[in-house]
Amino acid sequence: MSILESVIRENSLGRDMKNGRFGIEKESLRVKENGELATTPHPEIFGEKTKNPYITVDFSESQIEMITPIQNSVKEAYNFLKNIHEIVATNLENEYLWSQSVPPILPSEELIPIGKFPENKELEEYRENLSLKYGRKKQLLSGVHFNFSFEEDFLKELYNLTQERVSFKEFKNNVYLKIARNYFKYGWMIIYLLGASPVIHETYLKKCIDRMKRFTEDTYYSEDTVSFRNGSCGYRNEKDFFVNYESVDSYVSSLKKLVKNGNISNVKEYYSPIRLKTKNPKNMLDELNKSGIEYLEFRSIDLNPFSEIGIERMDLEFLHLFIVFLFLKNDETFEEKDYFRYLKNQEILANRGNSKKFKLICCEDRNVSPREYSMVILDEMEKHLKDIGSFTDRDREVLQYQKNKIENGELYSDRVLKEVEQNGFIKFHIDKAKEFLYEMERTPYTLKGFEDLELSTQILLKGAIKNGINFEILDREENFIYLEKYGNIQYVKQATKTSLDSYVTMLIMENKVVTKKVLEMKGIVVPQGKDYFNIKDAKDDYKKYGAGVVIKPKSTNFGLGITIFKDSFSNEDYNRALEMAFNEDNSVLIERFVRGKEYRIFVIGDEVAGILHRVPANVKGDGKRSIRELVERKNLDPLRGVGYKTPLEKIKLEEPEKLFLKGQGLTIDYIPKKDEIIYLRENSNISTGGDSLDYTDEIPNIYKDIAIKAAQAVGAKICGVDMMIEDIKKLNPENNYAIIELNFNPAIHIHCYPYRGKNRNLGEKILKALGYIDKKRGL
Repeated sequence: MSILESVIRENSLGRDMKNGRFGIEKESLRVKENGELATTPHPEIFGEKTKNPYITVDFSESQIEMITPIQNSVKEAYNFLKNIHEIVATNLENEYLWSQSVPPILPSEELIPIGKFPENKELEEYRENLSLKYGRKKQLLSGVHFNFSFEEDFLKELYNLTQERVSFKEFKNNVYLKIARNYFKYGWMIIYLLGASPVIHETYLKKCIDRMKRFTEDTYYSEDTVSFRNGSCGYRNEKDFFVNYESVDSYVSSLKKLVKNGNISNVKEYYSPIRLKTKNPKNMLDELNKSGIEYLEFRSIDLNPFSEIGIERMDLEFLHLFIVFLFLKNDETFEEKDYFRYLKNQEILANRGNSKKFKLICCEDRNVSPREYSMVILDEMEKHLKDIGSFTDRDREVLQYQKNKIENGELYSDRVLKEVEQNGFIKFHIDKAKEFLYEMERTPYTLKGFEDLELSTQILLKGAIKNGINFEILDREENFIYLEKYGNIQYVKQATKTSLDSYVTMLIMENKVVTKKVLEMKGIVVPQGKDYFNIKDAKDDYKKYGAGVVIKPKSTNFGLGITIFKDSFSNEDYNRALEMAFNEDNSVLIERFVRGKEYRIFVIGDEVAGILHRVPANVKGDGKRSIRELVERKNLDPLRGVGYKTPLEKIKLEEPEKLFLKGQGLTIDYIPKKDEIIYLRENSNISTGGDSLDYTDEIPNIYKDIAIKAAQAVGAKICGVDMMIEDIKKLNPENNYAIIELNFNPAIHIHCYPYRGKNRNLGEKILKALGYIDKKRGL
């Protein structure tokens, strides 16, 4: 055990050592359905390229780059990348994300569009120079970059324990430099285990094609290639340059010399398998000298066409463990000859690593097969983790996953070759892209890693990612979030409680009695009724109400405590309904029942953003099952869940439902006839199991105008207007409508993912109202 490992073990720092800061950058080409490169401009729906921190372009307009913010775990970084990928993939029109590092069918060089940056000509000129030097086709090679740093607290504690006679900045630099040097030495293993680009299409660079053999009708390969992207004809400089990784000073001096001599135009053109990075990317070299290394960028990872987002979480977790291994592994001399030998090792492994005869130029001056040496290193990684007391069941699973690839002949490069041979290069990759897109579109409402939030909040955050808005979760339980872009800071609770509405506006809408009076003042029709402050007075008035009343708490949301009697009702049922209402509030409103259908009209500003007709919780009979069984069956629908995290809520069979069935002379054990519809509630709230039907385009403008007027009456910018309309075809609203309620916290997910109808995109419409999206842009 090394001194470093002893210090970590004796001070129980193993867990802290495995914590860190993680980020992922991924490039993906946009393609047409026939496998040709899409040469259309970067989609405008993702906003200005230089101002969206999550979705931008790399070299070409056709090459989308997805960037996660810094996360506290591999899992969180993976989930965030998955969210970005799904947002991009599901918003492309008639295009797909190419699932391979090497390009699809390419046009001639001049037809490949270079990234356009009207507000930053320097970025355009840099790309123009690259295209002249390397060719546009080469710049389309895509991959994954993995960013990592240890937690600062761990490094500081380790620094104090080891009592190094250098500054903390230099100690930190030395940690990352050691990892970088070891990555040159052992980085071939990442190419071997994660390489997945063994063939190229015939439309790639002719000078590369001429060196290779034909594999299928439209592809070429070198027989034992693991990763074309990392090989001799892949994404690399014209020739290998020596860059000294012994210290930050020597690293900076090496790169400055390369720029001065014209070998590279700037530091970004140094295509190393690993880069030293700073917090401030501007003036990178000066910043390295001034502030030191902030994190490391690992760049030799191919896109995995078998993964939905181009990289498996298990492989990212392995890469993390590999970095820990490089940190714990003893450091050795790193002279210029070692640098070139290690680079050559990675190159020839990428070119020929699948050959049974291939041997690595091993660091102990002996040759060994990558298969054999990979197994040795995997075992060594396990030993290091055990030595520091930090080997978990998950670590064992991650390492075994890599061993299984080797032992079972399931390396990604082998699998790609088999698939291309059987199905064709274009068909295999397009089919994969379609398969993944289909899976994403099945549950488009979820935001991975944020499933504990209400669905409406998840939808708002998806809109934030799509439009490049920075966000932070301030309180997960309260669904309280912080948004920021261009200095515009907003605090939002539950997606619709924003600074656009005043506190008094929310209080008005929360109080059903006050709402009703305010609307009456503006000449808006509301149901006639009376409010009660004690249950005795309400019970005494039983005989005043004939058939058709609504009993509801003065202040309620989500339909809680509401009972609707459309026809006659018993004194016993009336009293029970009052008890349920008073259980929710100390004041209750009894109103005349308004006939017609109920519509939820969502108002944002001076516009109607969406309209739903909500059908009360119901089941459809099959002549065999009871109501209880039909509810259980309907609740199996993946769209239904609990706690507003799915578009629909599960149907309950509790006292309100049983009471409503009793009014129909039914119980939950009744077996409905085939196709007989049985309603379980009168109120149609989605929160109580109702179905949502989009009616935005069917409702005449006269009723939309009334809804806007109602929102304006209480000063609301975001408001859910519940309107009863007897006949939506009737253009004269007189005696045809009544507003029964205004909601200060209306759910947006029901308008975005209705049971039937189209997505009305309310998340982005709220962001637009908050000033984050150009007013001129249609949604």
